[in-house]
Amino acid sequence: MAGKLYIVPTPVGNLDDMTFRAVQVLKNADLILAEDTRTSSVLLHHYDIQGKLQSHHKFNEHQTVNMIRDRILGGLDVALISDAGTPGVSDPGFLLVRTCAAEGIEVQTLPGATACIPAIVSSGLPCDRFCFEGFLPVKKGRQTLLTSLASEKRTMVFYESPYRLVKTLEQFSEYFGADRECSVAREISKIHETHHRGTLASLVEYFKANEPKGEIVIVVAGQPEKEKVHKNGYEGKNRRGESEEDDT
Repeated sequence: MAGKLYIVPTPVGNLDDMTFRAVQVLKNADLILAEDTRTSSVLLHHYDIQGKLQSHHKFNEHQTVNMIRDRILGGLDVALISDAGTPGVSDPGFLLVRTCAAEGIEVQTLPGATACIPAIVSSGLPCDRFCFEGFLPVKKGRQTLLTSLASEKRTMVFYESPYRLVKTLEQFSEYFGADRECSVAREISKIHETHHRGTLASLVEYFKANEPKGEIVIVVAGQPEKEKVHKNGYEGKNRRGESEEDDT
């Protein structure tokens, strides 16, 4: 009988953000795949988890994915973790999940910590609809993507390195407009967590004067909806103060 693949989120900062179920799954797993075994060993030691640990990262996943699939088909329960957050979201995991799903292997993804949701909820920007872009391309395709996102009406979420933050905010200002609202979350769930909100122009100036450190999540407002303008030049509002909509 085939085993299962468990996708287990790990804390993005505070070790106490692990769920009871996540700890139990890791304790019961026959094999734990980790992005960095040194980083994950700290977490496993904290929760007294003695499971067998094996390296699984973006540089070796293509070479090991079939071997892991075969071990699960042979009956082993395997848990996949990343250094922080949910595997597969800007971290290794997609290839293994796709391979196992194609073989009919049961894949269970546990809910848990992620940097994306706390950042957007804390931003003060609309979070009923949003798009997650993760890390932007460093070179090839970056300008094309930014051009296409300039007209995106949903709130946008990006991950970024502190070393590239100012440059990225400057490019956002260029492509999206200097007055576009933005929030920069830093070190989510850690002791020194901060959230800086304002226009892209103001945040560029702030982080030029204050060198950013730690893990960064950028939340940018979508393109504002254009309000209807009447011939006499004022913006159309209904009795409730809302923009007028076409009756058709």
